[in-house]
Amino acid sequence: MNIILFGPPGAGKGTQAKYLVDILKGFQISTGDMLREEIKKNSDIGKKIINYMNDGKFVNDEIVNKIIENVINDKKKKGKLIFDGYPRSINQAKNLDFLLKNSNQKIDFIFFLNVSKDTIIKRIEKRKILEKRSDDDLSTILKRYDTYMDTTRPVLDYYNKNSGFYEIDGALKIEEITAKIGTILNV
Repeated sequence: MNIILFGPPGAGKGTQAKYLVDILKGFQISTGDMLREEIKKNSDIGKKIINYMNDGKFVNDEIVNKIIENVINDKKKKGKLIFDGYPRSINQAKNLDFLLKNSNQKIDFIFFLNVSKDTIIKRIEKRKILEKRSDDDLSTILKRYDTYMDTTRPVLDYYNKNSGFYEIDGALKIEEITAKIGTILNV
């Protein structure tokens, strides 16, 4: 079962992805984590990525699509992909469809964790203290939120016709969101 989790920065995608990994024995595909790993390596790609992130922009589709292609072609992960925040643009969504089709896979469920900007600000401030993430600067997060709304909203429109698309109130408690997802997946 392949799943996509959508939501603005701080919506709880990573938390829910970890739950799904445990319950479904799947693999969390967090482009954010993958990109931060490249930054840690201080690779040429990592240096480009940090410039995008520090400007509150999404990383170039070409870079992200290449990273995703490697994951989808990994045979041990086939049918067990839990995408955390990917795709973020129509180009990425079409690329994902193409890659999945070529590997005889599909997306089974799509969950959109819909959260207001005010809730995101409160969560990010808390996460910044607890997780000490360098990309959690408030002004950067606000730019990322606005970029998310402008860029990713069309992707939601692209997927919301899918019978496996579900919008969930992301302002609910973690356990309530987890329970809703579990009920939908019948797990």
